[in-house]
Amino acid sequence: MARQHNRSAFSGKIGFVLSAAGASVGLGNIWRFPYLAAKYGGGIFLLVYIVLAVTFGYTMITAETALGRMTKKSPVSAFGAFGKSAGLRFGGWINAIIPILIVPYYSVIGGWVIRYLADYVSGHGSELAQDGYFSSFIASGLSAEVCFVIFTGATLAIIFAGVRNGVERVSKVMMPILVVLSVVIAVYSVTRPGALEGVKYFLVPNVSNFSWMTVVSAMGQMFYSLSIAMGILVTFGSYMKENISIEESTENVEVFDTAIAVMAGLMIIPAVFSFSGGDPDTLQAGPALMFITIPKVFESMGLGHVVGTLFFLLVLFAAITSSIALTESAVSTFEDELGWSRERATFMIGIIMLALGSLSALGYGPLAGVTVFGMQFLDFFDFLTNSVMMPIAAIATCLLVSRVVGVERIEQEVTREGKPFRRQKVFNFMVRYLCPIFAVIILISSVANALGWIAM
Repeated sequence: MARQHNRSAFSGKIGFVLSAAGASVGLGNIWRFPYLAAKYGGGIFLLVYIVLAVTFGYTMITAETALGRMTKKSPVSAFGAFGKSAGLRFGGWINAIIPILIVPYYSVIGGWVIRYLADYVSGHGSELAQDGYFSSFIASGLSAEVCFVIFTGATLAIIFAGVRNGVERVSKVMMPILVVLSVVIAVYSVTRPGALEGVKYFLVPNVSNFSWMTVVSAMGQMFYSLSIAMGILVTFGSYMKENISIEESTENVEVFDTAIAVMAGLMIIPAVFSFSGGDPDTLQAGPALMFITIPKVFESMGLGHVVGTLFFLLVLFAAITSSIALTESAVSTFEDELGWSRERATFMIGIIMLALGSLSALGYGPLAGVTVFGMQFLDFFDFLTNSVMMPIAAIATCLLVSRVVGVERIEQEVTREGKPFRRQKVFNFMVRYLCPIFAVIILISSVANALGWIAM
């Protein structure tokens, strides 16, 4: 028999909003969003993303938060509260497993950020701009592993402290600092010579840059950026007090996350334009943009060392807030399903993080010759979770809400504190029809890209 435990709770609305925003504002915003926007059309990508965020994204955030508060459980038990069918068990477990698989490789990238920040702080920022630095670092084995372990240790220490004293307290400190840093760096970036062309490319939609992959990439980024379909918001919803407005809180998270993504674009894209003169090859550097191109950009700037330090401090804060959200969701699952204490659950997820994360940390070095379906471990885990499992989890959540729980019960939960459900019609239409269709499109497109049928 699983031992019951007292469920933690956020102190109030600010605690939930900053913690949920911290979950959403991570490497997906600072690292992934700018390079996708640069690659898939700039302003037209941004427009498509915002439309999807206020429709699909809003619907999923509201549904998951409501399910969590309604059941006071993490994903497995939240789905199981509405029946014992195999489909419900599958939906709950896929939502629960996703963060367990994401946080190890996410922590590896967090370790890379620690290394870059340490180099800037120690006065070695110029070395980061040298050709081959990044590839040599991730191939080093020991160095990459040590940085990964440091990041993992910091995450676990925060989780061990609890929901209020750990997750909420850290988010309340880091999120305001993150906002200030993003504004400072963005202002500096857009005032560089030639940067205004980058601002125009990023903010002004150009229909000629639109393609089908603009939509698919924006949808995929929305999952990653808003932390939907990975169990986090169900877990955080279960910590939400009943007198707090779900709609207002989720809207705040939605606006906060999108604003930081836009700020990240303004930090990076204009700076790259200024550095390269708008060279298309530089703009389409992809995942390498932050670790290879950006250090070169900073090196070419006045005050580049200072800006580089502030930038990677910002990225580190963003990475930590998302990492603790992913880990918290996993720990909550162990507590609910196995009746474990928080200490035991944290210890177990720590073992999993070290085991799976080490595969990713060493995957470009000592384990470079070992691949899964032709992919390095980090790339495989990223593809499996973001391109396959998360769309399936979104479909499962939509089906749970529309076919099992009933949209009416979600509406009752949203209006529990007596406030109207202002976007009720949008929510109903999206969760019944468009969200499942969009999730299927992402799944098919992502798998087709992995098999080489289409180019993303």
